[in-house]
Amino acid sequence: MNIGFKHHKVGELEYLTIPSFDDTGLVKHCFTTRLGGVSSGECTSLNLGFNRKDTEENVKKNYKIITNQIDVEYEKLVFSNQVHEDKIAIVSDNDMRQGLGHLKGVDGLITNQPGVPLITFYADCVPLFFLDPVKKVIGLVHSGWRGTVKKIGEKTIEKMNKTFGCNSQNILVAIGPSIGQCHFEVDKPVVDEFIKAYGQQASNFIEGKENGKYSIDLWQLNILQFIEKGIIEENITLAKECSSCNKDMYFSHREDKGKTGSLASIMQLNV
Repeated sequence: MNIGFKHHKVGELEYLTIPSFDDTGLVKHCFTTRLGGVSSGECTSLNLGFNRKDTEENVKKNYKIITNQIDVEYEKLVFSNQVHEDKIAIVSDNDMRQGLGHLKGVDGLITNQPGVPLITFYADCVPLFFLDPVKKVIGLVHSGWRGTVKKIGEKTIEKMNKTFGCNSQNILVAIGPSIGQCHFEVDKPVVDEFIKAYGQQASNFIEGKENGKYSIDLWQLNILQFIEKGIIEENITLAKECSSCNKDMYFSHREDKGKTGSLASIMQLNV
């Protein structure tokens, strides 16, 4: 397994890319930080969420800052309306220029069409990136704890294989900055859902705490899904950065008590 995304700094702007994805030369992509934008207050400064306490003007300026940097057209971005479920959409150029929430109830996006930029949003939930360099297929997935229980990562691999003839052994996957086990504290009912979904192997990634609560390692549970669907371990990259530990770098819903902005994953196949 590979540990770490690459940080890029351009003035005040900071964003991340995945080294194994960069090495293919097939995609333009990034995971954003909260640094380098124009927003203020709880959304300081590179907020990409239109549904936050921010002005539309500021958010659009932030989009242009990051998309200009990675050479993606802001107006073509394909947005989904994330609902913490396991619905995954196959995206085409017909989905471009449709605006925010065009794809209702969708938490995963897949495309094999060059020049179609995908975007998904985060503030502690787990960002999943997928790239098949052989079939030239990409995917972005929003996997919070509910998505992880529903195994949306596993379902994304299945959909890539079934729809585009991908082979799991060729797919590169990555897990972006998100809440780590160090800060993801839950009650027993949430633990029960993970045990129901994963069986007793889930207990390897759950720790009881003295206060009667539990901490869960969402990163390792997603990796478990990948391995079980045939992803080669050396093709997995884990950022290993906790958004809650690093709230000066990342927006964190839990650390900021809901008063925060949105990070984003963006990816596009090269034309």
